[in-house]
Amino acid sequence: MTSTRSLVAESTAANLVAREMPLRPLGPTSVKLDILYSGICHSDIHQVRDEWSAGTFPMVPGHEMAGVVTEVGSAVTKFKVGERIGVGVFVDSCRECEYCLDNQENFCLKGPVGAYNGRHYDGEPSYGGYARSIVVEERFGAHISEEVNLAETAPLLCAGITVYTPLTHWNVGPGKKVAILGMGGLGHLGVKIAVALGAEVTVLGHSASKKRDALEFGAVDYLTTEESIGKIKNKFDMILNTTSADLDVDGLLGMLRVDGALVNVGLPGTRQSYNPFAIVNGRKSIAGSNTGGMKATQEMLDFCAKHNIGATVEILDGGDPSAIDAAYERVVASDIRYRFVIDASQI
Repeated sequence: MTSTRSLVAESTAANLVAREMPLRPLGPTSVKLDILYSGICHSDIHQVRDEWSAGTFPMVPGHEMAGVVTEVGSAVTKFKVGERIGVGVFVDSCRECEYCLDNQENFCLKGPVGAYNGRHYDGEPSYGGYARSIVVEERFGAHISEEVNLAETAPLLCAGITVYTPLTHWNVGPGKKVAILGMGGLGHLGVKIAVALGAEVTVLGHSASKKRDALEFGAVDYLTTEESIGKIKNKFDMILNTTSADLDVDGLLGMLRVDGALVNVGLPGTRQSYNPFAIVNGRKSIAGSNTGGMKATQEMLDFCAKHNIGATVEILDGGDPSAIDAAYERVVASDIRYRFVIDASQI
């Protein structure tokens, strides 16, 4: 069995260590890629620390991969050796259910195979992007333009698609007023993409410390949650909540126009409640969104390339596992503008 150098969590909340991990064999419809950059998503930390569900250890985190194809299976038609490729949150699905057939593999009824901390349908564990290489089915890779910065593109494979899907599903564009709640790893890309779609964008943040950045990204205004939630009425067509904080849901609903939508992509740790009158009076919606299928992922990457959108990143040396451990603590402390990316070629 072939292997690849990886950064591994051996047990719950353990520090990462570098060692060889198994690499899936190359099949007729799979491709091997060298991972050049791998983004750190807050969900990596949740998974390593068993904060969502019991983890599968040893664990190789990472589901924001940007790299180059180095081998292709005998029946591969989508990629050629040397092409740039991105791999995101899932690496397989049943490909037969109604949602897979509709290019919404993220809603696969059998359950999509996660890039890591999961199992392939053959029972083998899935290992993620904190590694030098990975083998994936060609369907679950996306083309990356030769014109873009790979390090800035890597976080688009999770954070980018997570905000792009709801923004396009709810028809954000010219004439629409959108609020982005929270401007972290998800939110800063939400601002950039919503602006590129033509919307008038306001950021709702915990403090005013990121106001200058928000305006540079194209937002027309930046308001603190204290001065806006419950005070501003009938203003936004959509509020995209990218935070994991407990919310004043009724206050947010009051900020929406008739037919407005409060769309959640962040995951608060506790149940949220609302007054039904807050949605009935205005035909408003509370909704959620979960990444996107492969067709949407490719559309997002092409859109971002066209509009020169990438994540604002800080690059970490993949050869120093302690630097990634330290980055985890900074993510938890919201001490990053706006996304960490590992130089995986150094692992």
